Amino acid sequence: MPSDTRTPPQHVAIIMDGNGRWATARGWPRLVGHRKGAERVKQIVTAAPDLGIKWLTIYAFSTENWKRSTEEVLGLMALFSRYIEREADRMAANSVRMRFIGDRTRLDDRLRGLMDGIEARTAQHSRLNLTVAINYGGRDEIVRAARALAAEAAAGRLDPARIDEAALGGALDTAALPDPDLVIRTSGETRTSNFLPWQAAYAEYEFTPTLWPDFTPEELAAILARFGTRERRFGGVVSA
Repeated sequence: MPSDTRTPPQHVAIIMDGNGRWATARGWPRLVGHRKGAERVKQIVTAAPDLGIKWLTIYAFSTENWKRSTEEVLGLMALFSRYIEREADRMAANSVRMRFIGDRTRLDDRLRGLMDGIEARTAQHSRLNLTVAINYGGRDEIVRAARALAAEAAAGRLDPARIDEAALGGALDTAALPDPDLVIRTSGETRTSNFLPWQAAYAEYEFTPTLWPDFTPEELAAILARFGTRERRFGGVVSA
């Protein structure tokens, strides 16, 4: 359920945008920006619990990102694998639980195996719940959930009349996660880019011009402070 009015955000979701532009502005290949962005992820993950964040979801690779060059896509997939391998011990030591959302069927076997492994290894941790969206698209997620419910109905295991918001939400990749309270997008773009459209229906949004490799824990703290001044009514009226 969403947070009450004026409480700190428990679940923060981030669209990490601007890695490529950060590198291009410096005359470097785009993959250099992605590597720098991965270093920034480590810093934000480390800082999040001390900022009161219990759930952190980051948008790493969308279903539309396959349109990028083969070199960039392969480089990103290799970067994801290295990140999981190198951060597994740190995640476990810092009581971070790591999950992944998105359609895994298009990912290679090695990456899927690493994802399964770190999910199992960190399943008992709870200081921070880190969710990484890889090959994720909100519309794709909803379509997959609808197909799963339709299959259950066709098999006679589910009454179509009983399909409600809770049933659909329970069929999404994020069924075990609370809805995000706050969605942040870096790089100055003001699009939601197919990220958590169902889950973020009542989230607050913050758009910052900062490119992701330059996004610091200090800026995150400032955004959280601004969030604390907002009134979240969820369609109701805040009483005097």
